Amino acid sequence: MKITFLGTGTSQGIPVIGSNHEVCLSDDVKDKRLRSSLLLEWDDAVYVIDCGPDFRQQLLAAKVSRLDGILFTHYHADHTAGLDDIRPFSLRYGEVQMYMDTGVAENLKERFGYIFAKENRYAGAPQVSINLFDNQEFELSHKKVQPIEVMHGRLRIFGFKIDKMAYITDAKTVSIQEKEKLKNLDILIVNALRMEAHATHFNLDEALEFIDELKPKRAYLTHISHHLGFHEKVSKELPKNIFLAYDGLVLEL
Repeated sequence: MKITFLGTGTSQGIPVIGSNHEVCLSDDVKDKRLRSSLLLEWDDAVYVIDCGPDFRQQLLAAKVSRLDGILFTHYHADHTAGLDDIRPFSLRYGEVQMYMDTGVAENLKERFGYIFAKENRYAGAPQVSINLFDNQEFELSHKKVQPIEVMHGRLRIFGFKIDKMAYITDAKTVSIQEKEKLKNLDILIVNALRMEAHATHFNLDEALEFIDELKPKRAYLTHISHHLGFHEKVSKELPKNIFLAYDGLVLEL
């Protein structure tokens, strides 16, 4: 499986509009972060996890020409606002499969009513098909997907485990039962917002503790804000086999 980080930033991305923070002014391309999204490819299958406001730009950069489906972690705008950008795929290939819980489905139907309208539907709207899950394993193109329930503050959201890779973003707490699903991983991808504590996201220390508890072979940090610091500096201070992800990073599993 090929794993491409389409974006590794938090809800505002880096640089933040109008900010004079030193990380926002950095010339290092690894300090430029679009909103978090992950591209997964195996055999002839192409899927993404989340489609935020930068989705069109991300797909063009990664030269994505086909999309079989989208897995949604939760309904916040930095993970869903690019939904309309799937229009070229649905016009060429028909319905794009979308995998989500009921909370995401209800939210998207309200915010993107023209996509889900049954009467007087706009002809150019994306064609989609909703596939609901509720923390039960499901199948994508001959691979099993295990949802991972995590808490984003008080909001229940989902990460995903596929083969020996797991992707978790926006987590603040994870139950013992869900951690059991994350043992013996080759790759763990998890959020690390900043150095300081945050009400709804892991900070760096919490992410490192989470990784140390699960002991994957490799771990990559994502959903990063400018307050975490410079990519080069933070990377040098991380434990062995733990890395800061960056936009465009490609992994093989």
